[in-house]
Amino acid sequence: MTGSSAYARAGVDIHAGDAAVELMKKHVATTTRPEVITGLGGFAGLFDASALRDYRHPVLATSTDGVGTKVAIARAMGIHNTIGFDLVGMLVDDLVVVGAEPLFVTDYIACGAVVPERIEAIVEGIAAACVQAGAALIGGETAEHPGLLAPDEYDLAGATTGVVESDQILGPQRVQLGDAIVCLASSGLHSNGYSLVRQVLLDQAGMDLETHVDDLGRTLGEELLTPTRIYALDCLQAARTTEVHAMCHVTGGGVANNMARVMPVHLSARIDRSTWAPGPIFGLVQRVGSISQPDIEETLNMGVGMVVICPQESVAPIVALMTARGILAWDGGVVTTRGPEDPAVEVRGRYQ
Repeated sequence: MTGSSAYARAGVDIHAGDAAVELMKKHVATTTRPEVITGLGGFAGLFDASALRDYRHPVLATSTDGVGTKVAIARAMGIHNTIGFDLVGMLVDDLVVVGAEPLFVTDYIACGAVVPERIEAIVEGIAAACVQAGAALIGGETAEHPGLLAPDEYDLAGATTGVVESDQILGPQRVQLGDAIVCLASSGLHSNGYSLVRQVLLDQAGMDLETHVDDLGRTLGEELLTPTRIYALDCLQAARTTEVHAMCHVTGGGVANNMARVMPVHLSARIDRSTWAPGPIFGLVQRVGSISQPDIEETLNMGVGMVVICPQESVAPIVALMTARGILAWDGGVVTTRGPEDPAVEVRGRYQ
């Protein structure tokens, strides 16, 4: 403890919190946008909304999320500068599916004890992801919860706000019969399914995070800490340069359950597994845990992090755009008619 006050003796170190704010300032500064008015440390972040006057009919979009139990891997590895990247990925990639441009992000970090360098590392990851998403980090909160969390424990959550023209909102209302389903590759597990992954690989199989796994080409810990891919600016560019009807961020629940959220009631998505090969981490979890195909696909993204639903003529330009931006993309299926007994999404065939 750096303080000797009653609050410090109760486990809350205000001075450590102040030190953490000073350390994170340089990272937050990298995320600024012209509309940001306030600096770090105020009671609220201010964002100049007069820029919205350039829109004909601006609609605000918002998303809130966390990183789940992936934070346990970061703690076990002692690597804290990537978990914030996951947080922003979960936020802005949800936002972009309606066609919204992310404007700003706020974060919330709860911990058992404020370790300034650890908080700085977390915010470093948040800031790096905000830069990649084109969003400003305009505020947040670091809360010390002694007695509720152990000194080395922490969790984080956040929220983001974006804007989209009313007549450009993407979603099921635009999806049409015959539309193509373009799949964008994930960077790995992203930030979902870690309760299952940890149970299978660490608890049941007793694997060590520091152990090199030949199938993965690196240590298990390195694989599990791979940051969530951020698709926001890539998908926005696709929507601006070619016709896009809907998008789907593949998170908890897998491809089918998430795609069902963007399908109209009279249409069905038919996805062909033979169009891609899931990364080795997915096979490892399934094999070691003896997990059925339906169970694994309802939990993990199986190598698909984002789906774009578009007219057939948009497939080639979208695949070319994503390839140029370093994202593997492919034509993975088609939108068909939906009968009374048909599911909203049907995944067929065998993986490559």
